[in-house]
Amino acid sequence: MPNIASAKKRVRVTKRKTLRNKIIKSNLKTVLKSTISSLTNKSDDARQALSFAFKRLDKAAAKGVIHKNKAANKKSQLQLLYNKSF
Repeated sequence: MPNIASAKKRVRVTKRKTLRNKIIKSNLKTVLKSTISSLTNKSDDARQALSFAFKRLDKAAAKGVIHKNKAANKKSQLQLLYNKSF
């Protein structure tokens, strides 16, 4: 357990940021799964789902939750899946 005030604060801040990152990652995984299922089922709202997934990936990358290259790779994979489906 830290004794110094700044170290105590770092523990609190790290706990908050870890929780935020966990929420964002969990939400991102859910969105990606639903997008992939809508693309493979060739549903009508596939384009909207793809756009929403892109937005979530960009937001996660901007906040530093995932790396920008990982976001770009995921977007590329989703776009390829969309192009194959339609």
